[in-house]
Amino acid sequence: MKYLSIALLWGLSFSVFSAGAADVPARVDISYSITSGALEGEVNDTLKIRQESGKRSYEINSESRAIGLLALTQPESVVRDSQGTITAQGALRPGRFSDQHGKKIPKVAIFDWDKKLLTLQHKRGEEQKALPADVQDKLSLPYSFMFSPASAVSGKVIDLHETDGKHLELAHYTVGKETLDTPMGKLETIVLTKRLEGEGQRDKKIWLAVDHHMLPVRIVAAEKMGIVTDQMVTNISYPDKMAGSFKQGRLR
Repeated sequence: MKYLSIALLWGLSFSVFSAGAADVPARVDISYSITSGALEGEVNDTLKIRQESGKRSYEINSESRAIGLLALTQPESVVRDSQGTITAQGALRPGRFSDQHGKKIPKVAIFDWDKKLLTLQHKRGEEQKALPADVQDKLSLPYSFMFSPASAVSGKVIDLHETDGKHLELAHYTVGKETLDTPMGKLETIVLTKRLEGEGQRDKKIWLAVDHHMLPVRIVAAEKMGIVTDQMVTNISYPDKMAGSFKQGRLR
């Protein structure tokens, strides 16, 4: 009855609690192509979920690099990492985030949940801010619905804080649905579209694949100097799926 009620709320012909989407593997590898105008690159993400002493934790590693002619002038990778815990309610709770472009000084966010402090470290120094209860970092945000898919109901507005290691902002995302054409074929997705309400906010749109554990399969985002990047999934693999998986919201 619970699953049926959620499906009716979505108003969809598919359910996120279907057998193909109900179990979250202990490891997921995702490959993307990324374009910005005529420039091309590739992104490789790895998500790992662990259980120790009855508690669950996550780790996301992402590496992007230019390909083609752009690689001749920008050979260095962009490496992002996010790690933290998974609450009993299925929310990702970041502990540390880093974003490093080549040999540049990385941007780092440290989340102290006991003291409710967020420490941001970047080339201009270090600063501390009050830690919002709903905060996600730039890398954890697209993965934050894997264990709580019912929070992304079509027609809803999601309010949360997000940080990139330098800034902290309150963001509002409207939730919709779309059939997305990808190199993997057509995917039924939930779409999060950022509403621009504050000065300096940048466009962002995230597609989550219903039949792939609500994983991010496309991200279109405005970056510095008006650059727009389009990150599209090319492959999803589950190396440890046979070794063990996790239920959304609880251990299998």
